[in-house]
Amino acid sequence: MKVSQRSLVPPFTVMEIIAAANARRAAGHRVLNLCMGEPSAGTPAAVRELAKALLDTHPLGYTEAIGTPQLRAAIAAHYHRWYGVEVDPGQVAVTTGSSGAFLLAFLAAFEPGDRVAVARPGYPAYRNILSSLGCEVVELDCGPQTRYRPTVEQLAALHAPVAGLVLAGPANPTGTLVDPATLRSLVDWCTDRGVRLISDEIYHGITYPQGTGFEASTPGTDPAGGSGPAGAPTAAGRREGAAIVVSSFSKYWAMTGWRLGWMVLPDDLVAPVDALAGNLALCPPALAQHAAVAAFGDAAYAEARANVEQYAQSRRLVLDRMPDLGWARAAPAQGAFYVYADISPTGLDSVTWCARLLDEAGVAMTPGTDFDRVAGHDWVRLSFAAGPRVVAEALERTADWQRTL
Repeated sequence: MKVSQRSLVPPFTVMEIIAAANARRAAGHRVLNLCMGEPSAGTPAAVRELAKALLDTHPLGYTEAIGTPQLRAAIAAHYHRWYGVEVDPGQVAVTTGSSGAFLLAFLAAFEPGDRVAVARPGYPAYRNILSSLGCEVVELDCGPQTRYRPTVEQLAALHAPVAGLVLAGPANPTGTLVDPATLRSLVDWCTDRGVRLISDEIYHGITYPQGTGFEASTPGTDPAGGSGPAGAPTAAGRREGAAIVVSSFSKYWAMTGWRLGWMVLPDDLVAPVDALAGNLALCPPALAQHAAVAAFGDAAYAEARANVEQYAQSRRLVLDRMPDLGWARAAPAQGAFYVYADISPTGLDSVTWCARLLDEAGVAMTPGTDFDRVAGHDWVRLSFAAGPRVVAEALERTADWQRTL
């Protein structure tokens, strides 16, 4: 029996690291996990309490394919609260995590053979989902020369036109923000040329505005940017809603396992996404939808903000230890909970570096090869979502281990 070509996408190298870390734990060894982009704080209390009540009182049957009216209205109100942007609840589609949103967005927006641009380094699922759908992925080399984000100049220089651009800010793995002027220029460039812009905004709210500007990090520096509760600008509401905006409850509200995300859609994609969603999954998880309304209450917002303060402490620990670690080059950790650093001075490639760090020091990090198939062998991603205590111990272990190389 044959296997489809579309299914032959690369696995995440991070999953191999996680499996090895779990094996070490099962053997009785303590492992400090800095490889997962998963908040350690847990779901806000108001969401958990509402979920408990719903289990006893609500039938939790199927909902509308793109979400309950109550949750869609709450998401629309969130855009007014955070960004001052008016969003029609009819343009909101609730999805099974942001992963479900990307699948629906790519299916609705692109045909097989369409060329879609993505940043490199970048989240590998963009590339792999697009490839599995028969799209041609066009990687834009986004390093220090572009402040780790795509530019209009890069798009204009492509030898053939693209049908879409995937933009992330804050980005995984670099933590890079997209400032308002850059976002405006990319939205305008895409809209004027009929290019679909998909804006990944799942890390909005997790930003670090202590600094100014958007320069690449160097040891001991603290660049950041953004303004307002989200800490970053949204593509929602720009140029008559031309962009597809993707967001999620997973990161800011620490609701990863609830598998709940959303999109703000242009008018012409609402009906196609509704039809696709109903056929592919019937509806997002009902309990998660009904409980998530509580995420937009004052108490849940406050709890999430307190979590971000913890991430900020962990981030500061990493930046302060960068000279000890020998990480002279790193992307600007302006948002999310990652530091993406160059470990090539050690003389090891990133896969070997991560494997040895786990085996010899009990610390798990992610090789850059997941995010960059060209230069990722020189880079690793550290996640500081685990909290200051774990991060501090892991950094101490890593610095001690590197001195033995």
